[in-house]
Amino acid sequence: MLQFFKYVLATFVGIIIFIFVSVFILAGIGSKLSSEDTVVIAEKSVLKLDLNKPIQEVGVENPFADIGGPFGGDENAVGLKDILEALKSAQSDSNIKGIYLKTESPEAGWATLEEVRNQLIKFKKSGKFIVTYGESFSEKGYYIASLADKIYLNPVGGIEWNGLSAEYSFFKGTFDKLGIEPMVFRVGEFKSAIEMFSRQDMSEASKKQSIELLTAINDNFLKNISDSRKIPVTELKRLADSLGVESPKLALQHKFVTNLGYQDELEAVLKRDLKVEEKKNISYVGVDKYLKGESAVNDGDFNKRIGVLVAEGEITSGEGGDDNIGSEKFVKELKEIRENDKIKAVVIRINSPGGSALASDVMWREIQVTAKKKPVIASMSDVAASGGYYMAMGCDTIVAQPNTITGSIGIFGLVFNVTDFMNNKLGVTFDGVGTSPHADWPTATRDMTEFEKSMIQKSVNEGYETFTKKAAAGRKMSVEKLKSLAQGRVWSGIEAKQNGLVDVIGGVDDAIKIAAKAAKLNEGDYRVRYYPEKKKPLDELLTKFMGDTEEKVTSKNLGELAPYVKMYKKLMNMGGTQTRMPFELTIR
Repeated sequence: MLQFFKYVLATFVGIIIFIFVSVFILAGIGSKLSSEDTVVIAEKSVLKLDLNKPIQEVGVENPFADIGGPFGGDENAVGLKDILEALKSAQSDSNIKGIYLKTESPEAGWATLEEVRNQLIKFKKSGKFIVTYGESFSEKGYYIASLADKIYLNPVGGIEWNGLSAEYSFFKGTFDKLGIEPMVFRVGEFKSAIEMFSRQDMSEASKKQSIELLTAINDNFLKNISDSRKIPVTELKRLADSLGVESPKLALQHKFVTNLGYQDELEAVLKRDLKVEEKKNISYVGVDKYLKGESAVNDGDFNKRIGVLVAEGEITSGEGGDDNIGSEKFVKELKEIRENDKIKAVVIRINSPGGSALASDVMWREIQVTAKKKPVIASMSDVAASGGYYMAMGCDTIVAQPNTITGSIGIFGLVFNVTDFMNNKLGVTFDGVGTSPHADWPTATRDMTEFEKSMIQKSVNEGYETFTKKAAAGRKMSVEKLKSLAQGRVWSGIEAKQNGLVDVIGGVDDAIKIAAKAAKLNEGDYRVRYYPEKKKPLDELLTKFMGDTEEKVTSKNLGELAPYVKMYKKLMNMGGTQTRMPFELTIR
């Protein structure tokens, strides 16, 4: 027994020591991270733009990403805001001589890449160089790399050049085997979000809109690469159709790249051009470090601001989280912006496939209230569809990129009948009582009557009428014309501009300029402030210290089953009335 108490005491003392040491270390790191010391940018520096990581509207800085350990987690997610700001500043910074691109396989949507690419084109007008090296390039990666002055491809690498594709998953067979009946209620021929449950392949309507969307995005992709590389669009299409750039030698032959070589060979050329001694290193500076430099100055009157409210992720009721848009949190943020007299106009930056119809309407209402007090401009990122478009249609002006995915004006409801699954697969049965015949309606544990189903369809129909009427009013067009563009159909930004669902083709900077003009602010006379504010490194540190996220715990405990649990949770969130994109779309 005495030995047992000795072990217990030793363990207790060890824990106490560990806690004190951890707090001491974290306090030291936190103090360092909280430091606001200005970084001095050396002469002959090169801005290193690493796009081979997740890119989101506002970056997330993980202070432990580079050191690993129990708090290391994933690498930092770079913010589009930070990338654009760094490129603008570097353009006129005499210490920055050029840009080194790392863009083999960017983790970003097409509209995000469009924003970056356009800003790089503006940077090139300064006369400074842009170079890139890649062991290989995906089509997204090459979209950025194609405008570089020097494009080095590894001699045994390659370029993905075979056209864009989109593949969808269907779960009808799975549900049939499990004995689960998805009951679907929808309005809109193209509102095909539910096809994954009711079909084993794409409907003709879904194929039609998907191929037209892909074609529109691909046309923009090819045109811009053609302009950069001076290769005719017809030739680019022919090479994709024939897999004509499958080797580095062919990529060089067809002028996709300027050189076949290794990274050290490109750096040798850079040293020569920069007049840096062979034995010395090139002074590279990353985006985060550069923005802490002396050149990164926020000009403009502090009392005249444009507020950019970022709405990124799926739409849900309540507070939401870091990876979705909670209507309650959004409303609170927008109300504070509206009541702040220093903020003269608002840009709603939307990157969302939609979600809860109710939450979408709640946020639309708050946008409408704000628009009565100050200008509100919508800036669409990669996706602003369904519930995402619901938000945009409440704004004064809608700005989208050519390859933004938008529209999807439609609505659906989804209820899962799990009776057979629970009875026959698990042996679970249900019984109960109620004060009326429909007291448990809607329910997943019994067959609903035709009357009960008709009531859900009625609710979906009414939701669609509300959506289309508000969209028509926002777009200043007849309900009949709006409905001809609706039916749940998705459009590219270019198509949406042509049919009146979007006002201006451009990026977030264009939206900010429109907002400033509407507020009668002169260029250079105002500041831009993003909301919600980016978390400070110390806050991220404390988040890491508190433990892994639920998703990481799930992944650790369930291993290969984790993705299926994630899908299950997503399915559960799709219950009720939804304004959501018609499919899960990944274009590659």
